[in-house]
Amino acid sequence: MKKLFAIILLALVWFPSVFAGKDEGMWLPMLIGKLNHADMQKKGFKLTADEIYNVNQGSMKDAVVSLGGFCTGELISSEGLMLTNHHCAFSSIQFHSSVKDDYLTNGFWAYSKQEELSCPEVYASILVRMEDVTERMANAESKEKEMKAIIEEATKETHYTASVKEMFAGNQYVLFVYEKFLDVRLVGAPPSSVGKFGGDTDNWMWPRHTGDFSLFRVYAGKDGKPAAYSKDNVPYTPKYYFPVSLKGVKENDFAMVFGYPGRTDRYLVADALDYNVNAYNPALIKALGRHLEIMKKDMDASDEVRIKLADTYASMANGYKYYIGQTEGLKRMDVIPQMRKDNQAFAQWVNADAGRKEKYGNILSSLEQAYTGYKSKVPTSIYTNVGIGRTGIMRLAAGLSMVMNARKTQADAMGDRLEAMKGGLEEQFKDYVAATDQKQLAGALSLYYNELPKTSHAAAITNILKKYKGKTVEESFEKFAADLFKKSALGSKEKLAKLLENPTAKALEADPAIRFANELFTEVRAKLTPETMAFQGTLSTNYKLYQKAQMERSPEKVFYPDANSTLRMTYGTVRPYAPKDAVAYDYVTTADGILEKMDNTSEEFQVPEKLAKLLRDRDYGNYAENGKLVVCFLTDNDITGGNSGSPVINGNGEIIGCAFDGNWEAMTGDLVYDPAKKRTICVDMRYVLFIIDKYAGAQNLINEMKIVR
Repeated sequence: MKKLFAIILLALVWFPSVFAGKDEGMWLPMLIGKLNHADMQKKGFKLTADEIYNVNQGSMKDAVVSLGGFCTGELISSEGLMLTNHHCAFSSIQFHSSVKDDYLTNGFWAYSKQEELSCPEVYASILVRMEDVTERMANAESKEKEMKAIIEEATKETHYTASVKEMFAGNQYVLFVYEKFLDVRLVGAPPSSVGKFGGDTDNWMWPRHTGDFSLFRVYAGKDGKPAAYSKDNVPYTPKYYFPVSLKGVKENDFAMVFGYPGRTDRYLVADALDYNVNAYNPALIKALGRHLEIMKKDMDASDEVRIKLADTYASMANGYKYYIGQTEGLKRMDVIPQMRKDNQAFAQWVNADAGRKEKYGNILSSLEQAYTGYKSKVPTSIYTNVGIGRTGIMRLAAGLSMVMNARKTQADAMGDRLEAMKGGLEEQFKDYVAATDQKQLAGALSLYYNELPKTSHAAAITNILKKYKGKTVEESFEKFAADLFKKSALGSKEKLAKLLENPTAKALEADPAIRFANELFTEVRAKLTPETMAFQGTLSTNYKLYQKAQMERSPEKVFYPDANSTLRMTYGTVRPYAPKDAVAYDYVTTADGILEKMDNTSEEFQVPEKLAKLLRDRDYGNYAENGKLVVCFLTDNDITGGNSGSPVINGNGEIIGCAFDGNWEAMTGDLVYDPAKKRTICVDMRYVLFIIDKYAGAQNLINEMKIVR
């Protein structure tokens, strides 16, 4: 997901929710003792709050790992063995794969530490402590300077890293201090036929039969502290690691998810959801869909292309389906009218008191005006940035355009950026497929032209059609893309390396891809940036007031802050659900379902012969219950993106599963929590151990774990 959302965030704004369920909430662990522990005990939690979060001795928080803010992992041995999802490790598996060593298809297992594969793109951050710094920030003349001072104080004379995060739209600030481990190695990954069983068809769906897990190992220097990769590094010895349970799950069992959820937006207004449903999501779905359609065709035609584009395609497909489901869910739940009623009640509460009216009286009207004004602008941003700008050649061209413009006025500007580009050429082009990228550019240009009103077309786009005459608009853009790739240096590692040997402003401007990117993005930025800045400023100012007012309006309610890639705990129970009338889903799936879905003519439902035999023979080892091998189970935990790979923990503090997905019927979860249908899909630890042991024969890994039977 990381590659996709790094771009989407350029256009992304806020999206809200108003509903509350009894198991709703992503709670800061330092407040569990005060806010949640008693309720957790009622549900079946048997440990103390200190065993979850403690800064003076080892606790669960020391075994929960942030993988770059996009996924979560958990330590499950005294030797730094870390469990996460297969889709979280997908880019690492793909990085090490080739047609000869196709770990995506065949899986990878290290039967000794010497066989483990270095993953330079992965780092593991473990929380040291968190601290409320709201008072300091509130009294600061400059928030930016105060944040910097707080971070410097927290990390002075240590090897720690730190950040200060906003909570409640800036009504609270919390400091987070981390140890960041740079040497992370791939240890084990099942074949994609296990780790992605069901593919895009089953993605976000239940019933599910996916073994979505992989294993890394965290390494440290000989002093136990974070260190860059070295053959002399040693496995990290954690302050705490999770025992693994073979006890299984029953309906209504306590379940806790501990991880790093990425982003929720549940405290906003009806106009934001209207903007989401009718402007932002539809454009994003079309932009992503066009890229996926083109990539899939080329991937199906070549194993080499399939491997090269696998990670990018998977992350993009995940987001594409997510936004479709979110839009459908918001419409199905009829959320916008209900939220408008809540906004009306809020307005009545504000207007009932002169003091409140003075402080909060303009919030709703200001937000309505902002969303209405920007609704017509966001498609241009998406079709430019996520459409055209998502192509590899345009990403490079946009970066070099900035360098070119700086070089015109300041000869030495952007030198560091150029050096970074030179040093990253090998990685940039490792999985690049120029022929596919050319088709994606042509497709994105056609989408831009056809979806946006002609009155809003950038001159750089209309000039293409004046110069390249085709029978159709699509053919004109195909001719332009072909000519661009033929003449530009940016579609070839060798040509780009030569250009970067002497990247004068004149040389950069002569490249047609850089010239086109400069013209297009400069014009779009000039049109959109002032309005975007005003839009974001209105949202920032008014949502801070809105959340403050909501807390004042409901003083008896315990509020939790929206997710923002910081450590959170959510708790609930193992539960089934009914997706629609006359349909009821069980809370577990078993290996029988794998054989029922098995279709080796479909890339999504293939089952390796060795696994199929084990399942047919019911050769489950010690991992079955009443003759059945449970594969996945459901809980009502409140999670979102970033929680992927999080440990699912029982009342005794043992891992019972690894969270990997949400369900289709509750795709609105980032915006609206639905207590009846919101579910977390987890791979059962017994299936994880079965695959490691019986399928992969990696007994060395089983022996590392503390397994509770």
